[in-house]
Amino acid sequence: MGGCSNDSCGDLTDARYRKVLWIILFLNAGMFFVEVFASFYSESVSLLADAGDFFADAANYGISLYVLNKALVMRARASLVKGLTMALMGVFVLGNSIYHALANAVPQAEIMGAVGVLALIVNLGSAGLLYHYREGDSNRSSVWICSRNDAISNIMVILAALGVTVTQSHWPDIAVASLIAILFLRSASSIIRLALKEISESA
Repeated sequence: MGGCSNDSCGDLTDARYRKVLWIILFLNAGMFFVEVFASFYSESVSLLADAGDFFADAANYGISLYVLNKALVMRARASLVKGLTMALMGVFVLGNSIYHALANAVPQAEIMGAVGVLALIVNLGSAGLLYHYREGDSNRSSVWICSRNDAISNIMVILAALGVTVTQSHWPDIAVASLIAILFLRSASSIIRLALKEISESA
């Protein structure tokens, strides 16, 4: 199925989409707490970056639920907030990466890997639930982009854990956190551009 491409997908589809968003919101909120704890315990900046991603996504899914049945311009404005949030998250992760690069602490790779695999399972499930709704207005598209980016970030965290194990260095962790930050910024740019276009067309 191509997803919802019109302004309103109908009451039945919106009801199903709302249920999907609630499920994914709770999954993301739960993983945020898991990864925050794991990041501090393991001293991994890439896990902390991923935790920030889960927090931002949980907030974004909440916004999406709020504007689900509202006018296109309201959904576009919500997408603009999401894009700006992702951009701020990217800047935060880059700053954190610089701090950890100077600290020289080697993270615990086994914790990074285990939590990365758990997060990947959660995000692949979320992406699967959202696949049908990946097209449409900027708000629906941004939700799909967030879930897709999460899965990519999780794979990168797992690769960072392998890199730390092999090199016994913190640099793979720093490199992955920086790449996640760049992914945030690129996705934020895409969402912001589409949201501004919709706001302009609705004026």
